Amino acid sequence: MNLQKLFEAQAELDEHIEKKHPRKEGEDRLSKKILALQVELAECAQESRCFKYWSNDQEPRIRVYDKQKSRIDKTVWKNPLLEEFVDCLHFILSIGNQIEFDQEIDDRYISDSITRQFNFIFEDVSKLMKSIRMRNPKDDLKAWYEMIIEGIIGLGEMLGFTWEQIEESYFEKNRLNHERQNNGY
Repeated sequence: MNLQKLFEAQAELDEHIEKKHPRKEGEDRLSKKILALQVELAECAQESRCFKYWSNDQEPRIRVYDKQKSRIDKTVWKNPLLEEFVDCLHFILSIGNQIEFDQEIDDRYISDSITRQFNFIFEDVSKLMKSIRMRNPKDDLKAWYEMIIEGIIGLGEMLGFTWEQIEESYFEKNRLNHERQNNGY
């Protein structure tokens, strides 16, 4: 697992976004990125279906027909769970770049269930936001950040993704996000 090249690719995307959508005076981009991370985590949980105890259909959404890429002569499938997971990765990397996180991540944490893993990550994200609100030292922010990214890496493993799948999907989505910025997204 080499996060450094993902951090670098995310920094390039963040720069591109900043040029297309300059920060407004007084805008709190970090809070917006944290909320975006929470939204993407919720979308990832939705695709995992891990919490849907009331449903007979609790299988994660890992293979659905891609209407946009399919043609009459070619059926294309996509993995919505992986796509949502990678969206989480985009925002956690962007947050790391903004708080100038510069430590090596060699670890991950794994809970005893995917549902708890999501809950623990949400809790850690809330603690990061509280730390920001309380104007805690940057070291505290980095400690919470490290917990979150280790939890997300563990989540990817728990969802059954290899690092190669994650990396490939990340760079594909990164390319798409650059295209979107170029096309007035």
